[in-house]
Amino acid sequence: MTLRHPDPAAAGPHTSDLHASGPRPPDPHPLDPLTAEEITEARRVLGEAGKAGAATRFPLVLLDEPDRRTAAAHRAGDPVTRRLRVTLLDAATGVTAEAVVDVTAGALLSYRELDAASEGQAAITFEEYGIVDEVVKADPGWRKAMAERGITAPDALALAVCAPLSAGALAAETDGRPGRRLLRSLTWLRCTPDDSAWAHPVGGLAVDVDVVERRVVRITDTGPVPVPAECGRYEAEFTGPARTGLRPLEITQPEGPSFTLDGHRLSWQNWSFRVDFNAREGLVLHRIAYRDGDRERSVLHRASLAEMAVAYGEAEESRNWVAFLDAGEYSLGRSTNALRLGCDCLGEIRYLDAVLADDLGAPRTLPNAVCVHEEDAGLLWKHTDSFHGDAVESRRARRLVVSFIATVGNYDYGFYWYFHQDGSIGFEAKSTGIVQTAAVAPGAGSPHGTEVAPGLLAPYHQHLFCVRLDAAVDGPANTVEEVDVVPLPAGPGNPAGNAFTARTTPITAAGDGGRLADPALGRRWQITNPAVRNRMGRPVAYTLVPQPGPVLLARPGSAVARRMAYGTKHLWVTRHRTDRRYPAGDHPNQHPGGAGLPSWAVGDESLENTELTLWHTFGPTHLPRPEEWPVMPVDHSGFTLRPTGFFDRNPALDLPRESGGGHCHGQGS
Repeated sequence: MTLRHPDPAAAGPHTSDLHASGPRPPDPHPLDPLTAEEITEARRVLGEAGKAGAATRFPLVLLDEPDRRTAAAHRAGDPVTRRLRVTLLDAATGVTAEAVVDVTAGALLSYRELDAASEGQAAITFEEYGIVDEVVKADPGWRKAMAERGITAPDALALAVCAPLSAGALAAETDGRPGRRLLRSLTWLRCTPDDSAWAHPVGGLAVDVDVVERRVVRITDTGPVPVPAECGRYEAEFTGPARTGLRPLEITQPEGPSFTLDGHRLSWQNWSFRVDFNAREGLVLHRIAYRDGDRERSVLHRASLAEMAVAYGEAEESRNWVAFLDAGEYSLGRSTNALRLGCDCLGEIRYLDAVLADDLGAPRTLPNAVCVHEEDAGLLWKHTDSFHGDAVESRRARRLVVSFIATVGNYDYGFYWYFHQDGSIGFEAKSTGIVQTAAVAPGAGSPHGTEVAPGLLAPYHQHLFCVRLDAAVDGPANTVEEVDVVPLPAGPGNPAGNAFTARTTPITAAGDGGRLADPALGRRWQITNPAVRNRMGRPVAYTLVPQPGPVLLARPGSAVARRMAYGTKHLWVTRHRTDRRYPAGDHPNQHPGGAGLPSWAVGDESLENTELTLWHTFGPTHLPRPEEWPVMPVDHSGFTLRPTGFFDRNPALDLPRESGGGHCHGQGS
């Protein structure tokens, strides 16, 4: 990632004034994002070793991150060794391989081909999107199915959208040839090249494509359904006169923002952390710490959105397999938007570019991939002292926001890390875009979705986001405790029947690491450091406060449940290992299931006073509404990490009274 100076003419008055920092800051750090030179060097090493040729594709090129101790021990000026983990795909054979390249020494350290039937396959490439569209449209069986639906005109067929959808495990199981590289395709139509295809689904038709052999291997056709005719245009020119009455709302910081960027290290209001971006997860934050007096106190070693599943709930044969892993199968970071000032971000913005590898292993710069800015966050604290002449003290809250937005098919997702002045950390996923659609007989409806326009069904589905949190609360040795609020039984210890207490249960072994939230008990999870005590003699802690919804609703044993097993719990706690990266495994594309968290959260491996990773799953179970068509207002979900005895008192007491800007006014002013 590099800092970028946007074009002022394009961005408006509140733009970054930071000049591009070049391929590598003068003081490199082991956790810095990849540079174009490093990606090019990895491609060169693999080519010279005979592991990459004309047919080789590069679905993922990622930093092979150093372990915690190496990262923590690094000091300015120390030599830095950089290693890259590269996933290779042979487009001619479908073989997936993993390689580790030392780009500092220019050496290939390891290379291994995967058994696709048992280990999964490389993530889907952008090239394969085009292959699916081309192969499906040329297939006589698909054309016959379209003709049976009355769609024969060459112009109409050319405007069809044959979406490249991950096949999951179901296609491989029923095909009889596990290990072949498949994508599945549903069809939508457009009236014009710029029409919204999601308004016109072709019902009852699914096509399986072997993208290596470039041919259709199976068609599922449950029979014609009328294609919805009503358009779903949402652009201003199609939605009638714009409402009036909105006056300008300007957010200005005449003296510039309050945060500073030193290379890739971001500092703000006692917070500091390193900003990274990769092709799979997108935004990654490293070494999150809070300065408490003269101490730099660690909170998290690493934080990222590690996976997200979108699992649909239809029973009909042509669509009962629809379930996607947007990070592991589609590479969320590679799907990131170039952000625009005033639209995606507002205020005094600093943008950061990302350098990623394309399908051929060449570096490409994604401009404005990450947005950094400050926001007013309402009231932070206040008290009116009625015993002292109604004396009032109050402070307004401000938060630092670090965010990115990715588009995967029909959905757009905004991901926001919030850092607060009281020591809290928040994460929010904002889901928007367009609901995926299916066709039904107009007025017939369905028990598995909402008819949002005549004959247009928006199926019920779940978004299961999973955030990876490598804990480091005042050091690497942590323990997680489950905290429930429980009423006490009536009796001598509770004569009035009003008493309740907090019940704390340590999570001590891997086999107990999968947990469900329980709003009736106010359940939350406390990350403690037993070796560090606050002034009350209690272990310092941060508490994960969930906003729980239903876990994965697919039945146990189903193909969806096997592949998305992480979504069956709100929280998993595992012993930290450098090879435990993603909750659904390293290669979930066409994986039969069981990889990742289900294989780690077993047995009696100790989780006490050690290096831990928390995997928190959350997100909406979406029952679409007509008000979410033809484009969906943002749906919010997330969680909070809150200091709990980490500080000895309110850490925001030192905020100054409002002054200078005239924000506090007396009565009647």
